[in-house]
Amino acid sequence: MHPVLFIVFLPLLAAIVAGLGGRWIGQTPAKVVTTGSLFIGAALSWPIFIGYLTGASHEQVVPVLDWIHSGTLNVAWELRVDTLTAVMLVVVTTVSSLVHLYSWGYMAEDPSQPRFFAYLSLFSFAMLMLVTANNLVQMFFGWEGVGLASYLLIGFWYHKPSANAAALKAFVVNRVGDFGFSLGIFGTFWVFGTLSIPAILAAAPSMAGSTIGFAGLQVDTMTALCLLLFVGAMGKSAQLGLHTWLPDAMEGPTPSAPSSMRQRWSPPACSWSAACRRCSSRARRQPWS
Repeated sequence: MHPVLFIVFLPLLAAIVAGLGGRWIGQTPAKVVTTGSLFIGAALSWPIFIGYLTGASHEQVVPVLDWIHSGTLNVAWELRVDTLTAVMLVVVTTVSSLVHLYSWGYMAEDPSQPRFFAYLSLFSFAMLMLVTANNLVQMFFGWEGVGLASYLLIGFWYHKPSANAAALKAFVVNRVGDFGFSLGIFGTFWVFGTLSIPAILAAAPSMAGSTIGFAGLQVDTMTALCLLLFVGAMGKSAQLGLHTWLPDAMEGPTPSAPSSMRQRWSPPACSWSAACRRCSSRARRQPWS
């Protein structure tokens, strides 16, 4: 069994245990389970990263299950492990495990610690699901999971009206970015007939110089698709125009507030930005004759 399966799904299992069973197992066991799952993930991620750093490892796709079969749309749930993924696995698991550990002291007097640690672990699972995605639907699943977890963390102290308002603001602003991401996914399937990221990257050179109708204009196909998909990264990383939710995120506990959350948003944004850049650069090259 590939270690990436444990890296991705242990935080989800820990979130379920702490979130649903925290009242019965108690605060300390809930914290041990969630924090331990991230440290185990970090311990498993570093050897993968070192393997790619030394050139000993090669790109792999780990199947999980068949997911969607509808007409020509076939989507499998698979975990892609390559150089970019290895870097993101190390970043996500290492930073998240340290945030969990810091939260032991910061949240020591809060009566809802199991719920908080469950949200943190859910956040980590969503990011890991995103950076290991092998297709755009799976990536969107992780994308929305990150948005849900941020909403829950910012509104953690739900008895405060200001926290509820801040959580709703973050949720709504990120929906703007997600709308652009959704349009990019629809357009990608229309153009390429697939949502598999390797298949899209392989077919990108054939789209060089082609145009597509958008908003009544004829625009470069790859430029339009990459910009639409990049809007999603803008929302998640709070870039100019979609940054207004970030200051209000201070309504949540400090470990999930902007100082640490900004760093934790970066892996999804960087991962997808790198994929977009790779896709558009391939499209600029003329295919071999």
